Amino acid sequence: MKFDPGSFRDPAGRVLHADGRVFRAVFDAGSGHYEAARDAGVFGKAINRGHLIGLYERQPGALEGPAAKPRYLLEHPRIDFVSYPYEWTFSALKAAALLHLDFHLDLLDDDFTLSDATAYNVQFEGTKPVFIDHLSIVRYEEGALWAGQRQFAMQFLAPLLLWSKRGLAPNAWYRGSGEGLTPEDVARVLRVRDKLSFTVLAHIVGPTYIHRRSVAKGLERRKGTEARLSKKGLVAILRGLRGFTEGLRLPAQKTIWADYAGSNSYDEERRRAKHEFVARFVNSSSPGLLFDLGCNSGDFSRTALDHGARSVVGFDFDFGALERAYARFNRDGRRMLPLWLDATNPSPSQGWASAERKSLAERKGADAVLALAVIHHLAIAKNVPLDMVVDWLMSLAPTGVIEFPSKSDPMVRELLRGRRDIFPDYGEEAFLAHVKARGAITDQSRLGDNGRLLIVYDRRH
Repeated sequence: MKFDPGSFRDPAGRVLHADGRVFRAVFDAGSGHYEAARDAGVFGKAINRGHLIGLYERQPGALEGPAAKPRYLLEHPRIDFVSYPYEWTFSALKAAALLHLDFHLDLLDDDFTLSDATAYNVQFEGTKPVFIDHLSIVRYEEGALWAGQRQFAMQFLAPLLLWSKRGLAPNAWYRGSGEGLTPEDVARVLRVRDKLSFTVLAHIVGPTYIHRRSVAKGLERRKGTEARLSKKGLVAILRGLRGFTEGLRLPAQKTIWADYAGSNSYDEERRRAKHEFVARFVNSSSPGLLFDLGCNSGDFSRTALDHGARSVVGFDFDFGALERAYARFNRDGRRMLPLWLDATNPSPSQGWASAERKSLAERKGADAVLALAVIHHLAIAKNVPLDMVVDWLMSLAPTGVIEFPSKSDPMVRELLRGRRDIFPDYGEEAFLAHVKARGAITDQSRLGDNGRLLIVYDRRH
């Protein structure tokens, strides 16, 4: 067993991995709160409501390797794919925020609370958020302030406000800081009318004013004036935040790819043939986890799920398309999670020791990948050499489908319009040679006469 490099900040316990299984070591610092929550039935109630991921107590003696010996050893169901808040859509971040608030309110009913409010304690099973940190659940002490107030503002409220009020996606900013967006920064971006709500005044504008005063006064602290907050007051704050968050909406946004299904360069017959090819591939490979790269609004993700894929993670750079995909699969209850990805600048390893948050390459773990209508955007629009594009696509999973449009394809011609053709290696013959140098081609099909080429690769052959 080895400790997860992203689990070290809480002395109450740490997450470990062994043989594809996920464990949590509970140390002395966290054993009292853990026992209290367990014995009060808090865990069971939250798991039954779908708020909290499951847990099973195992024998601590089964833990080998790490020096620190725990009081308890827990095992948790494995999440299909670990994602981070800076990869989520607006709707996913909002759903995670609402889960956090609902879960906290339920805990207060049982005289428990949350020790923090980090968005990293939420993961997704399809479009459904679930809380994953059992050791953040601690006994409530009357009069205690909300320890996670600023963290909630930075990691949930501020990015949602930036999105909803200013139409600005916060993902790159969020990823750059790793800890969210400070109220001080977001207050500078919001307009006066955006600040005229009690919630924004209380959690963004007010803390900004207090922060500036504290800095100006050298962080002076008055003695004998420790603040206290009643449970009733805390509940009112959380309910107010919940109502405000629930009411946040995205402004109308124009998007190139959200209408892709109705505006791409295929006719209906070719589109049907493409779906049939994907269905045949999924039927034969039966992937547990499938990546849909350039998923758009999720048409081929749905085909994959319909034909045997257990779960799908879709990636795209277009937030409008991703929002449509999220709404679609959330409505249908299907196990598909749409995530934001710039394929030429994917999420890196970052945080403490550049290991706290894993890169996409470290997390990939997919059984299969769909790379449909992607390769020309990377090779032509982004100037990535074709062999490097093929190498990266095939590295994502041991098998998958890649679609190759030639230079005569309308979309490729559009990408080349108004610029010099500096891509002599971009051609079908070179593409096939690059694939065969890295694996076998086990199936292929052309979409109509002189149309796009679909191939199935397999690195294991």
